[in-house]
Amino acid sequence: MLANRRRARAAAARRCRRRCLLALAASLAAWLLVHLVWIVGDGLVDEGRTADVAVVLGNRVEPSGEPSPWLRARLDRGLSLYRAGRVQAVIVSGGLGVEGHEEATVMKRYLVERGVPRARVLEDRDGYSTFRTANNVGRLMRARGDRSAFVVSQYYHVARSKLALRRAGVCEVYGARARLELGPRDLWSVGRELVALPLYYLRWDYPRGARDRVCPSSQPGADARRTT
Repeated sequence: MLANRRRARAAAARRCRRRCLLALAASLAAWLLVHLVWIVGDGLVDEGRTADVAVVLGNRVEPSGEPSPWLRARLDRGLSLYRAGRVQAVIVSGGLGVEGHEEATVMKRYLVERGVPRARVLEDRDGYSTFRTANNVGRLMRARGDRSAFVVSQYYHVARSKLALRRAGVCEVYGARARLELGPRDLWSVGRELVALPLYYLRWDYPRGARDRVCPSSQPGADARRTT
């Protein structure tokens, strides 16, 4: 009799463990699905508004000094926003790549050669990560009196970039994805964002007070302070 009770308790414990593991797996799958829909859905929707600036995030520069296809797609999207009159300036952000080229300098040259006035292209040469770009751009926009920005990147990168800019104190952030070209590389990129997006949401080291800033539109004379 005692042996039977022990076997019954052991079987019940195994069933409980299985149910807990299944519940954990289902919760993880639901969590991944929610974030996947957020990342892909947010990135694929172009938001049809105007903004003060377009923020073009850096990417690899070829050894020849030409933008890589991914970076060129971002720059072309930023260029289209400027030509359409949807932004007044373009901020290009990137760092010194392993190929020896300053991404922001290459990006600015690309836009200027295609007709954007040099004074309307602002460089952030310290954009070594999405987080640093967001903080640098937040400070630059506050100094200029800007309150709204388009994030320009590949679709899978838009949601995290928008989140980072908002946390860095940019009042209004919209998405503008680069030309859509699906490929095997996207599987890795989307998977990376599934990890990076919640980590950015939980980060505590955004600029002190940036999230509590008063937007220029709510301050008298804000338009007069805005510069190009």
